[in-house]
This record gives sequence, C-alpha cells and structure tokens, in this order.
Amino acid sequence: MRHGKKVNHLGRTNSHRKAMMGNMATSLILHKRITTTLAKAKALRVYVEPILTKSKDDTTHSRRTVFSYLQDKDAVSILFRDIAEKIANRPGGYTRIIKLENRLGDNAEMAIIELVDYNTVYGGDNAQTAKKTTRRRGGSGKGKTAAPVAKAETAAPVAEEVEVIEETPELPEAEVAETPVAEAPAAEEAPKADDEENAEKGE
Repeated sequence: MRHGKKVNHLGRTNSHRKAMMGNMATSLILHKRITTTLAKAKALRVYVEPILTKSKDDTTHSRRTVFSYLQDKDAVSILFRDIAEKIANRPGGYTRIIKLENRLGDNAEMAIIELVDYNTVYGGDNAQTAKKTTRRRGGSGKGKTAAPVAKAETAAPVAEEVEVIEETPELPEAEVAETPVAEAPAAEEAPKADDEENAEKGE
C-alpha cells in the first residue's frame, strides 16, 4: 500500500522519470510555456519551482546545483540571466497550470504549464506595472507647467495666419474691379468707329 507516498512515478523508472523531468524543465525555461498531460504538468511544477528559487542566488554553487538537474548550459545561463530578474520579487508560485480539452487519441487530460511572469494574456501583472508608471508620472509638476506653455505657443501662430489671410484678399479684388471696367469700353468702341467709317465710304 502507498500510504503517505505522494510522488507520482508516471509509470517510469526513477532514472527515466528524472531524465524526463529535467528535459521538461529545460523546455519550460527556454520556451516559457509547454503543453503536456495534466499529471506531468503537476509533477513538473513540484520539480522546477525549487530550481527557480535557487536561481535567485547567483553564485557558482547555485549554478552547479541547477546544472545537475537541467544538464543544459544554455538553459542555466538564461535562467540566471533573464528569468531570475523577472521572478526576483515573487515569493514562490512561479508557474501556472491551465487545463485544456482531453487528447483525441487516448482521451488523456491535457494542460499548459507556463511561467507566470512571461504571460501576455492575463492582465494582472501588466496592470500592476501600469499603476507604478502612473504614480511616477503623476507626482512630477513639470508636466503640468509645460502643457499651458505649449498651448500658448501653438495658439499664437494661428492668430497671425488668420490676420494675413484677411488682409490679402482685399487688394486683388480692388485691382480686378478697376482694370476691366476701364479697358473693356475702349476695346469695344474701336471696332464700332471703324464700322461707321467703312459704312460711309461704301455709301
């Protein structure tokens, strides 16, 4: 009887299970999200979260301890360089398990396990960062004084342009009104005088 034994062996030998957990933990660190069965996801959460906690202390001993579990240099470097900064202020609970529909082939329960700080779907973490930025921006008085000055600068050129537009149309209208009236009758009278002279000669 298995009284009090909570470890899920996943139908594998101990060496096989450790190798599989190390490979899945490496994939989770590299890709930030993996899809697997629900039983494996729950086993992986117990396996990988102590490793993530270990990465907060960036020492040679911690790196060697983590490497003994992962057996991947790239994953260890990414874990200590990038992920450790993201999870620095989080006291545990670095992963999230989301259940999916059962697999078509064998009807197995499927799930997604992901790192909480790298999720872009849920807005909880993004909302917290947005609040922090608004607090920083709202406290400074520079933004409040700069806004009216900008409005005054933009309003002054508009007034000048309106004055120029009002003055310019008056000059062309006066010139156009005077010139055609004086020239048009002279052009019309000249042909009439020529027609009268020709008519007299012809008679």
